[in-house]
Amino acid sequence: MTTATDHTDLADRCLAIWNETDEVRRRDLIARTWTEDALYLDPSQRGEGHAGIDAMVRAVQARFPGLRFRRIGPVDGFQDRLRVAWEFGPEGGGAPVLTGLDVGILAEDGRLRAVTGFFDPAPAPAAGRAAS
Repeated sequence: MTTATDHTDLADRCLAIWNETDEVRRRDLIARTWTEDALYLDPSQRGEGHAGIDAMVRAVQARFPGLRFRRIGPVDGFQDRLRVAWEFGPEGGGAPVLTGLDVGILAEDGRLRAVTGFFDPAPAPAAGRAAS
């Protein structure tokens, strides 16, 4: 049975991955946090498996040096689901450049199997794609 503490630890570890610049430590965090067949999807990117998630993190770090992810408020979770609100902003604090919400599905071993990320405010639909 997954507890609130388990959900919080998992969400915090997931956010720590995005902030970890040491490749060895980051890959270890990914292996401990995500299943081998994991999927991360948000409006700007998609990563599959450990290598795909690592590539996404490296790309974000390269594009936005000095910015870090921080959890906003408590993690909400029950059974094999969790959600966590976050902000992305300057390392020393200050106004975030982006906020969002991640919704995760846990595997039986307690690691993340899938996460869907949402940005606030929601981005406008791409041309030719209707909003639902």
